Amino acid sequence: MDRTRFAPDKGLTTRMVVTMFMIGLLYVVFVGALLALLRGAWPLILIVAGGLFIAQFWFSDRIAAFSMGAREVTPEQAPELHGVVDRICALADMPKPRVAIADSDVPNAFATGRNEKAALVCATTGLLRRLEPDELEGVIAHELSHVAHRDVVVMTIASFLGVLAGMITRIGLWGGLGRSSRDPGTTIIVILIPLVSAIVYAVSFLLTRMLSRYRELSADRSAAMLTGRPSSLASALTKVTGQMARIPTEDLRKAQPFNAFYFAPALAGGQSLAQLLSTHPTLEQRLAQLGRISAELGRR
Repeated sequence: MDRTRFAPDKGLTTRMVVTMFMIGLLYVVFVGALLALLRGAWPLILIVAGGLFIAQFWFSDRIAAFSMGAREVTPEQAPELHGVVDRICALADMPKPRVAIADSDVPNAFATGRNEKAALVCATTGLLRRLEPDELEGVIAHELSHVAHRDVVVMTIASFLGVLAGMITRIGLWGGLGRSSRDPGTTIIVILIPLVSAIVYAVSFLLTRMLSRYRELSADRSAAMLTGRPSSLASALTKVTGQMARIPTEDLRKAQPFNAFYFAPALAGGQSLAQLLSTHPTLEQRLAQLGRISAELGRR
């Protein structure tokens, strides 16, 4: 973590190191298994695996921004949002990231980028329209905490393995099916490759979900301590979560693939399974933590 005034979180650092170690081990095992199964296709597998990994790391901010419809805005175009970002960056003693707005009624925000210099913070039009200035500051402080703790790039890399598993599965099946139908190994390969990929995806999914829930609590805590107004962040959380139920289901489904990056998950009411496997802790857990921080600040 670079030196900022955001409170350091040793628990988050430890979890990120452990998760990246496990993801890296899983990545090596996955590629190794594919190389063993598809000896003839190993150059293609190595090129695709290596190339996609490098591209995901270096261009993660642009990929995420494009996927979520973010467009960079100048201080003249969005003076209120830039003003909030300026104040939080000054308070945290960190470089100002690029600022963007996504044209979406889903009230949310996200930050992305492999480091502070490449960082981008984005708010949706739905969020800007619904929050008061102090609530918006809490949300932006939450997102900039992700940047300061560098957990954005960890989540990007961690979630990448699941995407890679699916892509290489298609390549592997193509390579296996391309063999002669008289080859007895073809049937085994066609069965084993999807099985290996499914296991890799499931393990990486669970690892990233566990890390993601903790990182959200850590960002809430850091933002509340930095601004000194946990009640404003609690108010923003309550308002954003409550407004999700009023968003059309189709819009929520479009936003759900990016939940790991969002301030609050885009979930429709009654989705118990989605909530169970959510990238975020429950609203009750987040509000309880902010309540404890508020009490702690009041005793100082």
